[in-house]
Amino acid sequence: MLKAGLTGGIGSGKSTVARIFKLLGIPVFDADATAKTIMNEDENLKSSIIASFGEAAYTNGILNRNYISSIVFQNEEKLALLNALVHPATIGAAERWIQQQNAPYIIKEAALIFESGSQEGLDIIIGVYAPQTLRIHRTMQRDKISREAVLNRIHNQIDEELKMKLCDFVIYNDEQQLLIPQVIALHEQLLLRGYGQS
Repeated sequence: MLKAGLTGGIGSGKSTVARIFKLLGIPVFDADATAKTIMNEDENLKSSIIASFGEAAYTNGILNRNYISSIVFQNEEKLALLNALVHPATIGAAERWIQQQNAPYIIKEAALIFESGSQEGLDIIIGVYAPQTLRIHRTMQRDKISREAVLNRIHNQIDEELKMKLCDFVIYNDEQQLLIPQVIALHEQLLLRGYGQS
């Protein structure tokens, strides 16, 4: 079974691409959603986050995302600390999920594939690219946050041009090229490679 990673900067549209792969019948692991779940459900991780960020990190047992975001997106050391706590648990969850799948290929969707080092366990990486101006606009609309807040998040991710160079395939979600035909063409390639491995 071929293991593919799917990544892209904030606002690139990687979740939209992931949904298309799902509609094509491909199992998709959402690392970002899983990380959020783990931060609310894993008692050991919750204790570590509280120890590192204070009691205000949780409200009634639920992660106070606004509080955490206000800290980590302003402070690279705090962001690295949070990632060091959360990434190993998320990577472990992904490995357990992959072992349960039976498909020609699977997709692990994660914003921080390279930043977390999780590309090591994957056969190929797919990047979703959109120009920064479009990514900023989409994220401001989606998350109802300021341009400055979006730029802070972008600053904490690998440079988009570099990230795309590290990927094996790039899907362009720039509103200039149709998205679905690109995904279907890549899907057909990955099916062939996946069946070739089995």
